[in-house]
Formats: sequence, C-alpha cells, structure tokens
Amino acid sequence: MNQPLNIALVTGGYSGEAVISYKSATTIYNHLDKSKFNVFVIDVTNEGWFYKVGDKHVSPVDKNDFTIIVDGKKISFDCVFIGMHGTPGEDGKLQGYFDVLGLPYTSCSSATSAITFNKRYTVAVAAFAGINVAKSVHLFKHQPIDASAIKLKLPVFVKPNNGGSSIGMSKVSKQEDLAAAIEKAFNEDSQVLVEEMITGREFTIGVFKHKGEIVAMPMTEVKADADMEFFDFVAKYQGKSTEITPAEASDEVYQKVSDTAKKVYAVFNCAGVIRIDFIYNEERNEPFMLEINTIPGQSDASIVPQQVKAMGWNLDDFYAALIDQAMTDRQIR
Repeated sequence: MNQPLNIALVTGGYSGEAVISYKSATTIYNHLDKSKFNVFVIDVTNEGWFYKVGDKHVSPVDKNDFTIIVDGKKISFDCVFIGMHGTPGEDGKLQGYFDVLGLPYTSCSSATSAITFNKRYTVAVAAFAGINVAKSVHLFKHQPIDASAIKLKLPVFVKPNNGGSSIGMSKVSKQEDLAAAIEKAFNEDSQVLVEEMITGREFTIGVFKHKGEIVAMPMTEVKADADMEFFDFVAKYQGKSTEITPAEASDEVYQKVSDTAKKVYAVFNCAGVIRIDFIYNEERNEPFMLEINTIPGQSDASIVPQQVKAMGWNLDDFYAALIDQAMTDRQIR
C-alpha cells in the first residue's frame, strides 16, 4: 500500500479576498481523502506563514525550503494545493516561489497566473488569439485621468484591474457617474479597467486537465436578482443571485461556450481547474469572454463544486485528480 502524500493546503493571503480563501480551504480540506493524503493547512498572512490546526497557528513555515516542524519532526511536502484567492496565491508570486523549490502545485504557472490576474492583459491576449472580448480602456493611478475622454459606449463596467470577487466593481449608465466609479475602483487597485457592457446571458464554466486532456465542465447560467444590477460581491457570496447548473441552453450554445473555454485554457497554457466567465450575445450568436479565474472558489456558495457534481463526480475524486495532474505536470515541465 502506498504511503499517503504530504499535501500543503495553502490559504489566507494578503488581500481582502482572504476571507473567501478560508471558506474555499475548508471545503478542500474536508474533501481531500485522508487515506491518500496527509493534509497540512498553511496560513499565509501579513504577520507570517504558519501551519494551522483549527484556528490556531501551531508553528511557522521555514520559507527556505517550505517545511514545517510537527511534534519535533521536519515535514516536507509532495504537492501544494493552492486554495488562496488574491495575492500572492492567484497572481503568480507563490507559483514562482514553488517553481524555485521544485514543488508541484495545483494551479496555473507563475506566468499564466500573473497575466490572467491582470484583466486587461487577459483580454488583450485573448483578442490576439481570436477570442471575442468587449472593448475596454486601461487606466493607471499614476497617470492623469479625465473620465470625459473615455469614449466607450455606455453602459460600462468599471472594475479593479487585478483581483477578483467583484470587489470595487460598478456598472455605469451615465457619463457623469463614471468618475466616481473609477475612484471607487482605484481604492482597491492602482489599475482600473473600464469595459463596454456586452448584453446577453451570463455563463460561467469550469475547465481542467484530466489525464492530459482538457475537459470543459457543465456550464452554469448566472442571473443576478432583480434588485441587483450585476453579479457583484453581494450577489456572489450573499445569495443575491440564481445559479442554474447545468445551464438550460441549446446544444449549439453549449458547444460554442465549451469549445471557446477549452481554447482559452490552451491559449493561456493553463493548469489545474480554472473558471471562465462569458456573456453569450444572442444577436451575434457567439460567446464573449469576460475574465479568467485561475483559483476559482470552492466554498459552499461556489460554482465549480456545483459543476463537479453536475459532471457526475464527487469532490474527493476531483481534488485527487487535480493533485495527480499537478504531479504529472511537474515531471514534464
């Protein structure tokens, strides 16, 4: 019988998304088969990195080799399961660190993570590859900003260029409201993306690699409640939206979204499980990519776990498959 693998489940982080990271990590921890894996929760905080049991920090992480001491014994890891949203787990920083140490991990590479964390760079690469995206303007805090000079068709979405969970995002329908929305987004980030609104149905779809093959999961249609203008943080995490999994759509729509999602995964050289948001514009009968989430949420309110179940899998097998693929990818890099 094979010995259980030592898995570092990394969570926390330095951003406001840490609260979501802990929820995701709880789900992941509960569904990592303890007969196959010795799971150690590693909490990355502004105060330091710690091995965590329950709510207690037991011992610090030695960042020289990413090891911990447990009951007087040094523990090293076979693989890292990244359950952290925001920086440094979603923007490529941790991935670069683990690459230096030669540790496999369950997410996209450092380069892919860094590009996709930047919404503007993501849509630029996608557009270059022939994937439909909305028109947008990229703003920097250190440069003078004249909202009246932004010539995009209203309504537009204004959002922090880096990060996720729709924090700091606004929908703007009147030109006079644009400056305030930009200021709100700049409170969260030094870069802001102003993007034309594409009308249509909102679909989000998980994609992962299994045994070397890119697999598109059953997609979800997201409908914000009538009192919500768009799918923001409240809609995502406080039950102000309806998520239909699997989405009720024609075979043609399913095929186009799934094929585009798999193309995105390949173009960005992704790894692990990602989630891609699309607007399906019915006038053009085509999906438009909005953004890529390389560390999609795994909490009870999250979409990927819904799609895993709709696929006929359970989370135990899904997470085990992600670890298996991560270790295979490490061997061929």
